Amino acid sequence: MTARPIDGRARARELGAALADEVAALHASGIRPGLATVLPGDAGFGARAYQRRLHRLAAELGVGHRTVELPAGASQAAVLGAVRSCNDDPAVSGVLLLRPLPAGVDQATVFGALDPAKDVEALHPENVGLLALGAPRFVPATPAAVFDLLDTWIDGTGQDRAGFYHRSRIVVVGRSATVGVPAVALGCARGATVSSIDEWADRTGGIGRYTRWADVLVVAAGRAGLVRAEHVAPGAVVLDVGINAVTGPDGTVRTVGDVDAGSVAARAAALTPVPGGVGPVTDVLLLRSTVLAARRAAMAAAGSRAAS
Repeated sequence: MTARPIDGRARARELGAALADEVAALHASGIRPGLATVLPGDAGFGARAYQRRLHRLAAELGVGHRTVELPAGASQAAVLGAVRSCNDDPAVSGVLLLRPLPAGVDQATVFGALDPAKDVEALHPENVGLLALGAPRFVPATPAAVFDLLDTWIDGTGQDRAGFYHRSRIVVVGRSATVGVPAVALGCARGATVSSIDEWADRTGGIGRYTRWADVLVVAAGRAGLVRAEHVAPGAVVLDVGINAVTGPDGTVRTVGDVDAGSVAARAAALTPVPGGVGPVTDVLLLRSTVLAARRAAMAAAGSRAAS
């Protein structure tokens, strides 16, 4: 068996074309979506790569983009100030808070300071609750991309989505607030049987005893090459969310995922490549949420004017 690559770049082009048309229509009506990114100096390779990709794509689509970069070790007051300045900026319809946050900054306090109507990654407690209830204001872009690609793959194989999910076992590796936890919620919402594991499964006996159970394996652990062929059931669909910088013997730096693609490709039915898999779709969906926030804000303003 050789895994069929799930082409995120092609799907992103399709989604991006539709979004570009939507942005153009909003511009014609005087609405200009804008994304603000808060980038702590402590943010790692993956966060900075994400920020750069979003900046390029926003420019292509006509979405405004502002970056507030904080120094490494910034205080909680500085982080909160950056978030609030974005909340208060009328040119900003979506706020993206990249992490990790500096040491000593209370994550829950910062998440709670986000304007729920601009919190496009659904970190504010109100948005987390809405997602858990199955009525999300926003869906975090990376797990949304995972399931968009999975839905597209299911459609491409001629299977019924509902039937596929109802008989499938999904294992999510990683429990981050923006990927692992919401991915579990999205899998459950589709009627699948879902399990969640993290690095402790690997430390206390190996992840294979859980991951080999999966028909669909979502890997978002932040560890290069964590999942290998022996961890994957034959015929599984594997979605690799990892973005890791690895330096080769010759000093060349390359980007790899959390999955050892070379070995897993010989065992899985389908696999998202890194780069070129989940990432490009994530970028478009994050900006799509930003555009959605701008449209909602314009509708709310129009309703307020009509009421007055």
